[in-house]
Amino acid sequence: MSDASEPVGLIAGNGQLPLLVARGLRQAGRPVVVVALRGQADPALRDLADHFAWAGVTRVGSWIRLLRRRGVRQALLVGGVRKADMYSPLRLLRHLPDLRTARLFYRTLRNDRRDNTMLTALADLLGREGIELMSSVESCREHLAESGLMTRTPVPRSAEGDVDFGFQIARRSAELDIGQSVAVKEGDIIAVEAMEGTDRMIARAGELCRKGGWTLVKVARPEQDMRFDVPTVGAETLRRLKDAGGVCLVLEAGRTLILDKPAVLELADKLGIAILGKGVS
Repeated sequence: MSDASEPVGLIAGNGQLPLLVARGLRQAGRPVVVVALRGQADPALRDLADHFAWAGVTRVGSWIRLLRRRGVRQALLVGGVRKADMYSPLRLLRHLPDLRTARLFYRTLRNDRRDNTMLTALADLLGREGIELMSSVESCREHLAESGLMTRTPVPRSAEGDVDFGFQIARRSAELDIGQSVAVKEGDIIAVEAMEGTDRMIARAGELCRKGGWTLVKVARPEQDMRFDVPTVGAETLRRLKDAGGVCLVLEAGRTLILDKPAVLELADKLGIAILGKGVS
């Protein structure tokens, strides 16, 4: 971010990360132009934006027009999109693509619609329109997971063997673009994240392992592009993990965001959940 007077675009999906990034940009004195994805983004972003507008998830042409109208040359794509929504019975009405999006899907992404491929193609499209997509963690690096134990609560002895095992399985799953989280206990894979997302996977793991005592591992893709789709966890993740019987959370250090890190680590200790950062060897 070279010129502090230039506005920064924030293309916002769901979750708390767009709010965290918007606050960081405002603290840095940057004007913020929010393009909020309809049905996904938090309306509270309106209070953090200098300019705010809603746009459809599959209306990329609208994103570009809204950003260029405000003189945006640099933008961030932050927050998730619930992919399950794209398979609802009314998906064609709710997510009717505009011309730019249709071209992106049917020319560039016809044979490969994996998340990373789609996001890279989107970044390239924005770049051709004069909008550089920047790293989504630049304004909140202090919230990245760090190596080692981050909580006062230690990793339970019963879960120590699952840390390395689960980390390797999660890395392979992410490499295959299946999902970035797994639940393990005593060397058994309880659940692997897929389209449903981490929260629903946690609930499913709790149903399958009613005795509890299991470990959740969340990683980035091996070739993770830090401009978008950075894996995140937050307070709600911990509460769901506690309710489902999880006792340990393993995160890839330097490549996973902890939303409001100090508060989340404090909450983890209150709930008796260990949080461990692990680097790739």
